[in-house]
Amino acid sequence: MEDLDITRVKPIEILLAEDNPGDARLTVEGFKDAKVKNNITVVEDGMEALAYLRHEGPYANAALPDLILLDLNMPKKDGR
Repeated sequence: MEDLDITRVKPIEILLAEDNPGDARLTVEGFKDAKVKNNITVVEDGMEALAYLRHEGPYANAALPDLILLDLNMPKKDGR
């Protein structure tokens, strides 16, 4: 398995689907504390995550995520 190069020039594009603001904040702070260069986008439910991935509405120009972190229990549409 290849080691993760956290010094790479291009930031990792991360999509975080999390309806709990505290959990979202802890995740964002964790990446910051780990010094992982990233552009993290937080969405609050599964429908918004799908809109992001489909480049709909405000996400028309969104970058394709390198990593998706998905809460399994969310309003509207969950991760199951």
